[in-house]
Amino acid sequence: MNKILQIDVEQICKTCGNDRTKMMDIVRAVQDKYGQVSDEAINIIAKCTKCNRVEVEGLVTFYAFFSKKPKGKVTIRLCNDVVDKMSGLERVEQAFKKELGINFGQTTSDGISLEYTPCIGMCDQAPAALVNDEVITYLSTDKVKELVEDLRKHYDPNKIMHRLGDGNNANMLVHSCVHNGIRKKGGVILGDYKANEGLRNALAISPVEVINEVKNARLRGRGGAGFPTGMKWQFTRAAEGTKKYILCNADEGEPGTFKDRVILTERADLLFEGMAIGGYAIGAQQGILYLRAEYNYLRKLLEKILDDRRSKNLLGKNILGKKGFDFDITIQMGAGAYICGEETALISSCEGLRGDPKTRPPFPAQKGYLGNPSAVNNVETLCCVTRIMEMGAAWFAELGSKGSPSTKLLSISGDCRLPGVYEFPFGIKVSDLLKEVGAEDAQAVLVGGPSGQIIGPNEFRRTICYDDLATGGAVVIFGPQRDMVEIAAEYMEFFVEESCGFCTPCRVGNVLLKKYLDKILDGKGEPQDLDFLQSLGESIKVTSRCGLGQTSPNPVLTTLKNFRPSYEKRVKEATNGLQPLFDIKKALVPAEEIAKRKSEIFNA
Repeated sequence: MNKILQIDVEQICKTCGNDRTKMMDIVRAVQDKYGQVSDEAINIIAKCTKCNRVEVEGLVTFYAFFSKKPKGKVTIRLCNDVVDKMSGLERVEQAFKKELGINFGQTTSDGISLEYTPCIGMCDQAPAALVNDEVITYLSTDKVKELVEDLRKHYDPNKIMHRLGDGNNANMLVHSCVHNGIRKKGGVILGDYKANEGLRNALAISPVEVINEVKNARLRGRGGAGFPTGMKWQFTRAAEGTKKYILCNADEGEPGTFKDRVILTERADLLFEGMAIGGYAIGAQQGILYLRAEYNYLRKLLEKILDDRRSKNLLGKNILGKKGFDFDITIQMGAGAYICGEETALISSCEGLRGDPKTRPPFPAQKGYLGNPSAVNNVETLCCVTRIMEMGAAWFAELGSKGSPSTKLLSISGDCRLPGVYEFPFGIKVSDLLKEVGAEDAQAVLVGGPSGQIIGPNEFRRTICYDDLATGGAVVIFGPQRDMVEIAAEYMEFFVEESCGFCTPCRVGNVLLKKYLDKILDGKGEPQDLDFLQSLGESIKVTSRCGLGQTSPNPVLTTLKNFRPSYEKRVKEATNGLQPLFDIKKALVPAEEIAKRKSEIFNA
């Protein structure tokens, strides 16, 4: 056994209290130190935490940012999201391969790994990449050349030369080239507010009265599902159990979404104040901010803000002199798993497990984190709570539509002149939104990310609200030059990759949807394939275990509904009842690339 490895891993485990529930932190620390979590390291971790080896290996192999195989000291993760591809990703891909002399999935002799990653929350400044934890935006072929040359001078991503972004992105604790991209400030999330006034007002009344105020404001979850926040808190407070938790879902992994990134950068105090109010309301002493790995560049800033709040008695013992109200917040890092945006999968991850969704019931309000009653709320939702307690329920509800009060932050990207973050009142028409962002010629609009709906011009009079077009925040615009069948196929590839694999409908069904889309795109589709796609997509939605599978067929189903001519022009009846499904020339391409010569099979 490698004695140095053993000493290091044992020390990491000890620092985490040899606590099985701190497995995410343990594995992350080993990955950061050694560039991998080897079989030997897995054995040591399992022994120290007194758990089965397979549990540790299962976690290591589940999350994209962990690896059993060694990676370089520097890992470049290029985002291959649909919007990045629309923004010139192919040229950037070729530039990276040329400058590094390797393909994706490989590591250079001097220790630079190159790989793809799904959406990193930078669609408004694509193409973008992560260099370890450093975010690089607006990539071009020239910028790739400069980046690689710079890296090879010091092999330290923190020393990469770039122009600093705006706001707290320029804070030395962040030191990032990311731009906030705030295009429109509304009066709720991005407007001026009196710091900690909401918390003071909450502590002046009873927890039940706080919950009633949130209910009277008719606040619904801003993560997409739209469940009434006050009701969720009421259920959690009433559940049996002496320990209760409030968890903030900052795992913003839906492709095309980045509004929580801006809140975390510029409105973290507003968020943490909302978490404290929530802790008081449900009777919790502990809050957890689950922060996606792609936003690790913000962690030092967030930890500093938490420390500042503790020093001001806004966290900790007897907050603001309220005897018995003890509440604090910790940050739990994710490790690259879209499924952890689902609340029960997020809880699993916080518990040091694979991010597998849990079977419901029981619901988190009854049995959540470590088996205790827990409320899981979105970043934007908790900011709304702060404003409600500051200004009152009536103020909060004076904007918006009848069924959807107040405002909504939208992440807008794609084929538009002004991508970025906008705060609109609920009830805005899609057509008005398109005018505001400079996309009057849009062919299609994706509302709610790939798990939402792709609509065409005949539906642009519809409104963004819970009663019509619900969204967690993602709005992606597609111009007239885009092929909507190709877009659907791209999003299905994402869902195939991100499925946790637990249930058959999602694990197998999404693969079949992608297979038939590829068949149609290859010119081998038949009219009956469209009926098959419709039937299979509907079946996956009603038989899948969690929200991922229940919404993953939407790119197919909504494009079939709204862009059917794009499908129909690609399919044709088979000649003599037969359709060639195997292309031997195409199948031989990988072998030809390896052999560095063309096959002579067709010249014989």
